[in-house]
Amino acid sequence: MPISIFGFQALWSPVYLAVLVLVTILYFLVTVKWRGKFKGNQPLTAKEATFFVSGMVLLYIIKGSPVDLYGHILFTMHMVQMALLLLLAAPLLIMGIPTYIWKTFIVLPIIKPLFNFFSNPMLALILFGMVFSFYHIPMVFDFVKKDMWLHGAVNIVLFMSAFFYWWPVVNNVEGEHKFHGLKKLGYLFGISVLVTPACAMIIFSGTPLYATYTDGEAWLQAMALCVPAGTLSQLNLSGPELFSNMSTLEDQRTGGIAMKIIQELIFTAFIWMVFHEWLRNETNNADEITAKTLQDRKDMDFHRHNA
Repeated sequence: MPISIFGFQALWSPVYLAVLVLVTILYFLVTVKWRGKFKGNQPLTAKEATFFVSGMVLLYIIKGSPVDLYGHILFTMHMVQMALLLLLAAPLLIMGIPTYIWKTFIVLPIIKPLFNFFSNPMLALILFGMVFSFYHIPMVFDFVKKDMWLHGAVNIVLFMSAFFYWWPVVNNVEGEHKFHGLKKLGYLFGISVLVTPACAMIIFSGTPLYATYTDGEAWLQAMALCVPAGTLSQLNLSGPELFSNMSTLEDQRTGGIAMKIIQELIFTAFIWMVFHEWLRNETNNADEITAKTLQDRKDMDFHRHNA
């Protein structure tokens, strides 16, 4: 059965798109037109703009396009959403916002103590792993998926936990928590370990875990989060099996595997970036030491010759 039966609003979320477009316009107004109002401002770079726009486009694909609707039909798509939202969109947005804006924001009296607390690397690492795992406990997951406001609040908490996890990896704000070199590699490996139990539970379970993908009534309640009530009431639907050839258990296992694969691909890319940055810094340091040694020898030869 085609998902077009749910209508344009459920498929493309025009209000959500309008919000993201407005945020993007505001971003360019602040970073280009109103940049002079901030201390220590620097011209917006092409890299920053690309990161931010990519993050916003990814947010729309994840939460505004038909991907979001499929996330309520297929558990596999839900896990793809989680992986892209928490492991890619969050660092893209951090890297896309100029340093001087972060400096201005995080020193605000209300923000500073909270930011300093939650951006502590070890706390952020553990908190992210705990929030992700707790959310995917079947009883919690099904309860959250049936209430629009609770679902929205939990998604914000998930995203913020991902934000603070990524902060010490990708931020460039002077004086903030920041890992360098090989410590970044260990930190990235840490979250891979922490989310593994939840993924293992999903992959190796012998029975379907989530009522919102198996029970028709629970599934319809979850679908009401993204499909207008009027549209949903006109459709005679029994469950997500109408839209997929996979069994519920196959879908669940595929979702867990997809999460791990996407996680490993993203982390491999970041690990390569970290290793390349570390190697470049080591090479530059070696070059500086070599140049200084040569200069010292020249100075010694000069003084010896004059003596």
